[in-house]
Amino acid sequence: MHMLFRTFWHLWFVAPRGRRLGFGDVSRSRFRVWPTDLDVLRHMNNGKYLSVMDVARFDLIQRNGVVDLFKREGWYSVVVGQTISYRKSLNPWMRFWIESRILGFDDQAVFIEQRFVRPDAQGRAEVYARAVVRGRILRRDGGTVPVPEVIEKSGADPDRLRVPEDVLAWGRASRLPSTRAAAPSVWS
Repeated sequence: MHMLFRTFWHLWFVAPRGRRLGFGDVSRSRFRVWPTDLDVLRHMNNGKYLSVMDVARFDLIQRNGVVDLFKREGWYSVVVGQTISYRKSLNPWMRFWIESRILGFDDQAVFIEQRFVRPDAQGRAEVYARAVVRGRILRRDGGTVPVPEVIEKSGADPDRLRVPEDVLAWGRASRLPSTRAAAPSVWS
């Protein structure tokens, strides 16, 4: 339930007050580790990171104008793959922020990098966890929006947005078959 509160808080009160972002700019969404985020080891649960990343992505796409584009075109986004690496624990009541940035596109999807960050002893930003999200853009009336159409209508500059090769390789390696193709569960 508290994720709904966090989501609505960011959508209605935080993002509208944030500065407008360009398509490839970094958004910084501030959070705190609440007791409802914890697991039995008393640090933020690994699954909760993914839920908080959703809220931060909403902040990003609201502030860079993508939400308005989605409403106008009848589009929405879905996560089709994500990977996250953890470096340090986020403990109760810690403040942190998530830096979110659109990396770019492959032939099917958009890639977003998200970092969980806290200040170090010298006050510099230190990464606690890093994630890459691969998302598809779908039409509310059915079908997938081709990447060239997303680029054209969003005004994204594909020459400025470059997905690192290791991220593209991960995207190719982690793809599942199309929803129209067979996907049998066979263990080898």
